[in-house]
Order: sequence, then C-alpha cells, then structure tokens
Amino acid sequence: MTATPQTALPSFADPVPTAIEPWPGLLSAVVDDCLAVLLEGADQDWSRRAGDLDWTCRQTLDHLALGLVGYAGLLIARPHDRYITLFASLDADAPVPACLEGLGIATSLLGTTVRDTAADARAWHPWGHSDATGFAAMGIVELAVHTYDITRTLGLPWTPAAEPSAAVLTRLFPDAPSGHDPSATLLWCTGRVVLPGLPRRTRWQWYGN
Repeated sequence: MTATPQTALPSFADPVPTAIEPWPGLLSAVVDDCLAVLLEGADQDWSRRAGDLDWTCRQTLDHLALGLVGYAGLLIARPHDRYITLFASLDADAPVPACLEGLGIATSLLGTTVRDTAADARAWHPWGHSDATGFAAMGIVELAVHTYDITRTLGLPWTPAAEPSAAVLTRLFPDAPSGHDPSATLLWCTGRVVLPGLPRRTRWQWYGN
C-alpha cells in the first residue's frame, strides 16, 4: 500500500529542530539491516508483488533507489516548488545482489548529503519544505516500509529496528499513537498493520515541514 496524498496537511506546529549528527548513522544502520535480510531472499522470485503494493519486489527496489537519490538531490539543489530533474534507476538486467549494492550506494549518497547540509537549509517536497533531518527520516521510512513489504512476500520475518523507528515517529509523525512498540507504530502509521484498538490505515501521510 503506497502513501495516498491527502487534501491538506494536518495542522501541527513545525517540529522542534533536531541535530543532524545522529541521522546519517541511523540511515547507515537501517540500510545495513535491510540489505542483510533482503540478501537472504535474493535467490527467490522477485517478480511477485511486494506485500500489498502494485509493484513487484524488483520494482520496489528501483523505487527505493530513485527516492533515496532524489532526496539527496533535493537537498543539494534545494528547489522551492518542484522535484529535481535527475532520476536514478537500477540496471534492469542486474541480479538482485547487485541491485542491493546499488541500494546501499543510494543510501550512502543520502547520508553523506545529510551530513554535509546546513541545519537551516530547506528543500521542497510535496509534503512540505524540509530540512536535512526530515529527508533522512523520509529515507528511513522508505527503506523500512518497503523492506517490510518485500520480506512479507519472500516469507522472511522482519520488522524495522526500534531506535530509528522512534526517531522517525518523532520527526515525521507527530500524531502517532503512544504506548505501542515504535516499530509496530511506524508500520501502522504507514498503513501496513493494525494496532490494538486501531484499524489499519487506508490513507496516510507524513508531516514533512
């Protein structure tokens, strides 16, 4: 299930600025975790749909590479009202392990860009003009939820780690319900699972400002 843009962003105060320093490390830890589990299923059929997405597992990897490089590009170019003109894609003929290598490269590019971006810099995103910490958090969301989608199809038990999930919830989901495991809460916020007393979301959006 992909994010469905809503007609308006929720009415939240802008998040308190956070230090850039922990975010590149969080990105690195998350991609290492994701690549390790995805590599376990590299010899399976990646032409199957990833979870409930309309994309195959292989197409989902391409979406990830495009998004992560795109976030880095947005932070570098800092447009005010549009997406950048650089689009990244994985070699359609490459084996899955090589595509996973490409995903690691894309994440490293984003992490380095986040580290080198001034704290007061802002760049356009359709869900709000964001700083470097916001784009790092977006990258983590993309990696976490789409790895979850793919591993469901591949039959590999996996959930996002708690620490980066909690950081992402604080940065991008100020309306997240409290009192639940942060990994499960992140999956609920992005329409993947139910939480006790809370049905699965059919529409969702992070707060990008």
